[in-house]
Order: sequence, then structure tokens, then C-alpha cells
Amino acid sequence: MDKQTDYGTPASRNTEQQVTLDIDGHSITVAKGTSIMHAAMQAGISIPKLCATDSLEPFGSCRLCLVEIDGRRGYPASCTTPVDEGLKVHTQTPKLADIRRGVMELYISDHPLDCLTCSANGDCELQDMAGAVGLREVRYGYEGSNHLSAEKDNSNPYFQFDASKCIVCSRCVRACEETQGTFALTIQGRGFDSKVAAGNFDNFLDSECVSCGACVAACPTATLMEKTVIESGQPEHSVITTCAYCGVGCSFRAEMKGEQVVRMVPDKNGGANHGHSCVKGRFAWGYATHRDRITKPMIRKSIHDAWQEVSWEEAISYAASELQRIQSKHGRNAIGAITSSRCTNEETYLVQKLVRAAFGNNNVDTCARVCHSPTGYGLKQTLGESAGTQTFDSVMQSDVIMVIGANPTDGHPVFGSQMKRRLRQGAKLIIADPRAIDLVSGPHVQADYHLKLKPGTNVALITAMAHVVVTEGLVDEAFVKARCEWDSFQYWSEFVAQPENSPEAMEAAIGVPASDLRAAARLFATGGNAAIYYGLGVTEHSQGSTMVMGIANLAMATGNIGREGVGVNPLRGQNNVQGSCDMGSFPHEFPGYRHVSDNATRALLENAWGRPLDNEPGLRIPNMLDFAIDGSFKALYCEGEDIAQSDPNTQHVTHALASMECVIVQDLFLNETAMYAHVFLPGCSFLEKSGTFTNAERRISPVRRVMTPKNGYEDWQITAMLSEALGYPMPYQHASEIMDEIARLTPTFHGVSYQKLEELGSIQWPCNEAHPEGTPIMHIDEFVRGKGRFMITEYVPTSEKVNAKYPLILTTGRILSQYNVGAQTRRTDNVAWHPEDKVEIHPQDAEDRGIKDGDWVGITSRAGNTVLRANITERVQPGVIYTTFHHPESGANVITTDNSDWATNCPEFKVTAVEVSRVSQLSEWQRQYQEFSQDQIALAQQQDESHIE
Repeated sequence: MDKQTDYGTPASRNTEQQVTLDIDGHSITVAKGTSIMHAAMQAGISIPKLCATDSLEPFGSCRLCLVEIDGRRGYPASCTTPVDEGLKVHTQTPKLADIRRGVMELYISDHPLDCLTCSANGDCELQDMAGAVGLREVRYGYEGSNHLSAEKDNSNPYFQFDASKCIVCSRCVRACEETQGTFALTIQGRGFDSKVAAGNFDNFLDSECVSCGACVAACPTATLMEKTVIESGQPEHSVITTCAYCGVGCSFRAEMKGEQVVRMVPDKNGGANHGHSCVKGRFAWGYATHRDRITKPMIRKSIHDAWQEVSWEEAISYAASELQRIQSKHGRNAIGAITSSRCTNEETYLVQKLVRAAFGNNNVDTCARVCHSPTGYGLKQTLGESAGTQTFDSVMQSDVIMVIGANPTDGHPVFGSQMKRRLRQGAKLIIADPRAIDLVSGPHVQADYHLKLKPGTNVALITAMAHVVVTEGLVDEAFVKARCEWDSFQYWSEFVAQPENSPEAMEAAIGVPASDLRAAARLFATGGNAAIYYGLGVTEHSQGSTMVMGIANLAMATGNIGREGVGVNPLRGQNNVQGSCDMGSFPHEFPGYRHVSDNATRALLENAWGRPLDNEPGLRIPNMLDFAIDGSFKALYCEGEDIAQSDPNTQHVTHALASMECVIVQDLFLNETAMYAHVFLPGCSFLEKSGTFTNAERRISPVRRVMTPKNGYEDWQITAMLSEALGYPMPYQHASEIMDEIARLTPTFHGVSYQKLEELGSIQWPCNEAHPEGTPIMHIDEFVRGKGRFMITEYVPTSEKVNAKYPLILTTGRILSQYNVGAQTRRTDNVAWHPEDKVEIHPQDAEDRGIKDGDWVGITSRAGNTVLRANITERVQPGVIYTTFHHPESGANVITTDNSDWATNCPEFKVTAVEVSRVSQLSEWQRQYQEFSQDQIALAQQQDESHIE
């Protein structure tokens, strides 16, 4: 299997100065600052090494990479010695050969000689280097002290630590520090007693290790080895694809034996991850072959009937006939569809095309409705484009980083590690969050300001910061006059300068000292390149859209748009949130964010699709649910989305689903929504399909099929079959043809093709005639809308208020090891870290209620109640509780209300008034859920053989 070239040390950051030297008679010109080792590899000259790898800074401990340099004494290490003009370097001499053999002999003398049975056989750098230096015998026996009896640590579910094979090269320790930034590993002892340890813990599982896999990737021996490799042997070929978890969009090499995935290795050339990964992408891919996968289509007339396993032809025919029956009886608008951010661009494009061309309406929405729809609205209003402005790498040029309502180390961990690297280099950090996320205080990272605001007061905070910028003369007027609408700026600046918007006036509402707000605002405005990164803690509020506009206002007022190191950066939660929006999954927008009322766009698409298109916006998800309960919305096609678990006010959602006559679910598992379905179309995992994902930085990356779909079809093919059954053929032969159509019809995608993705690896849109290789940084010379527009951001307190009955505020979020509704990660060994959702509560609030750590507590809101186990912690402030929503039986969204953003209906997940009390049994909803869920699983297992007539 081809391996990615390892140059031993990172490339020089000096792109201007060049140096010419001689290595083994070859004249080589490289950038100043390049190591001799790296320069030699560029010339095709390999120097033996063990402690060196190009993902880490040079260390110089193994003494294998010594070279001779004319005119210099001794034998310097090539990894730590930089090139210099006119150097004459020798990498192969008799003396160097003797030294290297002697060093290697010492390594081998304390290493098991079990190469033939070792799991790393054929992929072991120690083995390779023994051969490279010509070692043929070891003069030292095992009679003396050695480490051969050291115990193995098998505590981590994904990798083994075999200390007997450790050569103490420190690569794992350095990877944990430099690449991941967790500092979980250390070298204990000195000299012969040196050993790698998981901090002060007995094993990896109990330690601070986050199982990102950086240590495993860095290890040159079998000391740290994936258990899948130990069990299955070395892979024999690889395919580059894109992770299907969060919005970072990491590139991976799926390393295979035939159609079996042996391991997922982060791709060093990945534009978003540069060879790093997290526990989910690196290890949690086993769900794709989990026994819970449903691979045969199923149908039934009622949700109380047993499922019938049928052929694809019968399932598609039945689904189409039901949709046609319902439209014939109840009208064209009685049916709709929901796309998913877990699906590819091509799949979501086809679903919205199916709705518009085959259903004949615009009743299509996406899960972005409940997460980042305010981003689309707010950025469109201010900057003119519904997307983040930067590339992830831009953060390495930031001087001030402001994180608002996001938790990068848990939600976007690979980018979180990159951000931590920049912070360790000296960038300043401002965090606005009701909860103390890990970035507030961690290993070698400390927030300069933690603005611990009350949930629901984001707009007050951003407006108060803007007040400081305007009233203290910190506006970048040159930028504003050149790049923005001056009239809108003046109107806005007069608004934010009003005394009622000052930090002092807002202090009581926000809960943050005015002095801290002022200091943070000054730092942001004067600290150099300032970048804002935000997440669902911004958007999932009643004023989510207002807050996004407030963030854009602050960035424009301080001139922090349009270059490296600055910008407005939404951290998209799922792998293709950006793409699902780009593809036209909203009921008011065609692909490329063009409104359905736009005559020119509609004419273009009508000509291409051959059907008349509706010029009125369709139903949003909340409308579909309300109308289903009212009786006018009768059928839903839901691909890859689980609204029964992910959307707010669960009981309202399930009532709506139960009220429909035909619910068609296309997914991997019998999820919570599928339990209310009448047709189940088995979907395929990212490993079984071709397509593209678009990450949070607008990076379009290829998803490549590495195994045959277990259900028989890729997801886009299933949509196409349903469309054909409805009388609207979609005769595509491959996902690439769908992208070709997207590119023809969508201005920002005009230059995108699978061929270009093969050449470039990935592309950041806009990619068109003006930007043939993509656009890493947006709004460089002018905004997409021409001039940036400032918007008024008046603070309107949420209607969800605390009172004597509901005195606490519940806010929700995610955790590192689990992903969204957990359908994938719960079917992997990630449950070792998060087997259940718990509720965090401050010690004072717990004491007031007689709650002890680990107690079962009932959480009651205006919408419902559930029961979770208590975790008493000072990470939350008094008056605020926090939980995750990864396990369906937790019922986190049973208690969230249907309050939503004024502009987009994005639910207000982050602010729910509740009360908490000790209980001894599950809630009534949880008991009913368990009973219903068990019944539905039983109905799926019965597989009634009779056919629906």
C-alpha cells in the first residue's frame, strides 16, 4: 500500500528566501529555515530517522539521522540542523554507517524480536530502519535489565499501548502536545527508567487522553496500535474520503483489505485537518457495519402494524402511490420533504429538485432550520453571502480570537486543536459563554476574558461591546467609509451609542461586569487581527438572526473582514450543514441562495428541469408539523434526519408525525422518526457512496465510495427511483453528473467538478470564472452585496422567562465523544466515555434542592418533563443547568419549548425555564417512550410476510 511521504520535519514557513546547498553531490535549492533532513527528502535522498516526523517539530533524540558537513566538527542531527548557503552535506559515509548501526543495535537490544507475529510487521519504522542501516546482528543479550515484560494497556477501546515495544522516541508525547494540545502524555523517569505514561493515571482510558489518535499515528513501532489492525492485519490499499461527522470536514485515508475498512488515517494533505483527527472520525466508523443497520426496504399501513420487508420496486411503488393519492385527495401542498446535513450535496440537491419538480411545491426544509438558519439570514443581510468568511488556517494569523456560543474542543475538535496552537503562540482569547468550556482554562491555554453571560442575552452583550467601540473612538473609519454603507453605519452608531446600550446599563441583564465588557471590547478593537468564531449558542435563540447581524456589525466596525486572521466564522455543527443550505434546501430559496420569486432564476431552472416551478415559498419544518396536527399536511419524505429526537418540543413533533398518513424515512437505522414511518427506505453510510460535503469554511471535499452499499443503492439513486415512480425521470448515471448540473445552474459552483476535485483535493466556493481554484477568504476587496450594511440590533428579552415555578434556565450542547442525536456514535465504542446524558447543576442550586452528585433529578419546563442523573459542577453558573441530547431516552427536547428565532424559526434550544427536583423514578414521557420504542422494535423484528393490498 502506498504511504504518504514523511519529510521528517515540517516545511519551512519562510517562503521568500532561498538557500542552495550540496547534499551527496546534488545541488539543492530550498527555503531558508528548512532542515537538512527535509531538504534531502525533497531531493529524493532518505536519511534514517526514528524520532523525526514531518507533523512534529524536530526533536533530535534518536541519533540515527546524523550527517557529516564539510568544515564542521562532529556529526550533527539532520533533523535539527537548518540548511545554509553553500553547505556540503554527506548522508552516507563509513563512519555514519558505523554510528547508525551501533545506535540501532542498542534500540533492538531492548525490543521484542517478534517481527513475524507483530501487528506492525510491514508497517514498522524500527524494522525499516534496522534494514536501512544494515543491522545484521545484536551483540547484547537479554540477560541484563530490559523492558520486555512491561504490561500492555488495553483500557482504550480503540488502541493498545504495549510498553515493551516502546523506544521512548517521545513522538506520541509531542503529538499530544503539539498537534492535539491536550498534554495528556508524559515521559516519566530518567535514562533507562524513562517510559511513556498517561499523565498521573494508571491507564489511557482514565487519563485526560481524548483518543484523537495523534499518538497512534506518530508512533514508529507497534507500541501504540489500532485494535482493528491487531485483529485484521495490515491494510493493502487506501481510498481518500471525507469524514461524515462535524463541520470541520476532515480528509481521511480509508485503509482497506478488500471491502473491509481496517482503519481510518487522517490525510496529511487534507485542507481542513492537515493530518489530524478526533475520536469520532478516527475511530467511530464501526456504525457502518453495525448489526442494527436495516438493509431491506419495509412498508406498513399503520404505525401500529408490523413492518413488511419488501423489494425495492414494491417499496418505491407504494411510497409513490401514497404520495400521489394524498396529493389527489388533499391538494398539491399536502406533502413535503426534509433534507439532511448528514447527506451529500448531490443527495440534498436531488431531494429539493424532487420536491420542486415532482411534488410541484416548495415544501422542502432542512435540519439547518434548527441550527444555523439565522447564520444564513444574518450574514445575507449584512455581508451579502450566507457563509463564513475565512479558511480554518486563517486562525493562525489571528491576534485576538473571540469565541461566542461555541465549544470548539468538543464540537469541532480538530479546528479546536488548531486554535489552541495559535493561542499557545500568544493570541488573546475572549470567550462569551454561560458555561466554562475547556478553552476557558486548560493546559497552556487561558482565556483573557470569560464573559459568563446569562443565557438569552447575546444581543445585549454584542451591542454593549459595539457601544464601547463607537463611544471610545475605536471604529476603523477608513475601512467603514471605503467598504460599507455610510448611512447605515451612522444610523447604527447612533443607536449603539445610546446610554441604554452601555455595558453599565446592560450589566444587570447580561450578568457580566461592565469593566470586563469594556476591556474585552477594547482588546477586540485594538489587539490586531481579530476573528469571531460562533456556534449554536448564537443561533439557537429567539434573537439568533439579530445576534448574527450584531457579530457582522462588530467585525465591520473594527475592520476585521477581508484578510487572513480576521472574519466572521460560523462553526457548522454537522458535516454538510453548509452544503445542504447551498443546495437549495430551504423552502424560500433555490440552489445558490436565490429566492423562489426571482423570475430569472426560476426560468433558468424551469428550462433545465422541464417543469413549472412555484414562485411562492413553501412550508418550513414548524409549519409542516403544525399543519399536520391541523390535518392539512399529510405526507413527509425525510432523508437522513431524525426530527423526533433533534427538534424541540418532542411531544409536539411526534404528535405531528403520528397525524400524517404517509411518513417515508430513508436512513441507516430505525431511528426515532422511523418509528412513526409507513415506508422505510434503507440508506447507505458515507463509506458506501460517492459525492461531496461542504464544510464550515465552504470547502467542498470528495466523498469516495470504498465499499458496496449494503442496501444495494446509494442514497441519490433511491431519490431518483422515487422521482421516476412519480413520473419525473432523473436519469443520472453517477453522482458526478449531479454535480455537473449543480455547477451549470449555480453561479458560485460554476467551476466545480469531480475532475477539479481530483486535481486540487478540495475547493472553497465561490469557484467560478472569476475564482477558478476557489476562494479561501471572502470579501477581500468588496462585500458580495457591494457595500457592507450595518443592521440595528435592539435587545429584546426572550419571552421564555424564569419565575417562582421555573426558576432555572436550561441550556443544551454537545460533548466530544458523541455526535448530534447519537445514532452513529452510540453504535460505536464511544459510549465508553458518554453512556448517558447528564444534567450539570451548580453546587449552590443542588444544595438548595437537596441534590447530591449522581442523584436522579426531574427537570420540568412549560413543555414537559424528563429525568436525568445530576452532575454537580461549577462549570455552570448559579441559576443555569446544562445537558446534552445524544441519547433519545434522555428526552432533552421533551422539555425544550417551541420558541424560535423571529426571522427563521430556528428553535430557542439554549433558553428554557425549568425547575429541578430529586426523584426516584422515570418521567411519564420516558415510561411511554420506552414502551412505544420496544413495541416498534418488536414490530420491525416480526417482519409480517403478508403484503399490503
